[in-house]
Amino acid sequence: MSATDHSPTNSAAVPEHTRTGQRLRFGYGTNGFDNHRLTDALEVMAEQGYTGAAVTLDHHHLDPFHPDVAEHTTRLRRDLDRLGLDVVVETGARYLLDPWHKHHPTLLSEPGRTLRLDFLRRAVRIAARLGAGVVSFWSGVKPEQLDDDTAWSRLVEGCSEVLDTAAEHGVKLGFEPEPGMFVQDLAGFERLAAKLGHSELFGVTLDIGHCRCLEPTDVPACVRRAGPNLVNVQIDDMRRGVHEHLEFGEGDIDFPPVMAALREVEYRGLVSVELPRHGHAAPLVARRSLRFLRQAASEVTA
Repeated sequence: MSATDHSPTNSAAVPEHTRTGQRLRFGYGTNGFDNHRLTDALEVMAEQGYTGAAVTLDHHHLDPFHPDVAEHTTRLRRDLDRLGLDVVVETGARYLLDPWHKHHPTLLSEPGRTLRLDFLRRAVRIAARLGAGVVSFWSGVKPEQLDDDTAWSRLVEGCSEVLDTAAEHGVKLGFEPEPGMFVQDLAGFERLAAKLGHSELFGVTLDIGHCRCLEPTDVPACVRRAGPNLVNVQIDDMRRGVHEHLEFGEGDIDFPPVMAALREVEYRGLVSVELPRHGHAAPLVARRSLRFLRQAASEVTA
């Protein structure tokens, strides 16, 4: 991909894999390069052959609250264009909003929901400036004292407000079911999407490892179930019942059938490696990951 044909990950872009019938487009999450400068991380990814990056907004990687964030975003857009990388925006930074509590506050928190909403709206505006078609986010963990009805009410209200901003900028939202959070599976996503009136801008971010961890059906079946709403894919290995992101080959997922299912549903976005605890060896892990994914994809019968 040249600098001039840099295009968003959303469905507006013509997908390479469906155009050729052969290839999925692999990206890598910058949360797996947390010991690198963002530009350095992108250069490593591009050099290794990745097609895109899943950029997690964080205090050291495009801080959305920095007074010069507009300038930083412009600089990042130039880097992405120069390197020919597609991009999605991720919002799972651990301590960006609260230095004491991981992933806090959330859309379920009170007080604190306003800060999370502000963050997500900033993420949408940054995505628009980057040419990213998708912003990925999750529900967060439900506070112990909060009843389910109130939790759903707060979540739907928050998502609706973010959707308004997404509509202004033409950016899709990819809601990620996350093990241990209030919405942790595809059934939960489908319930939320229904409460939001099945907005065309509200899709699902599917983490392949999460499917293996807790969904009741096998991973390819999860991909097919998510297919009509699929706007973003994260990929990693995992074992049944254990929410630990593993390098490929360390878990028990059979990946060629997963690749086949992604092609079957004509998924058009990035398939981004999600290994946020492997930053200490990021270049090596990224290289091994891409080699594994390409091999798995090559084993799929066209």
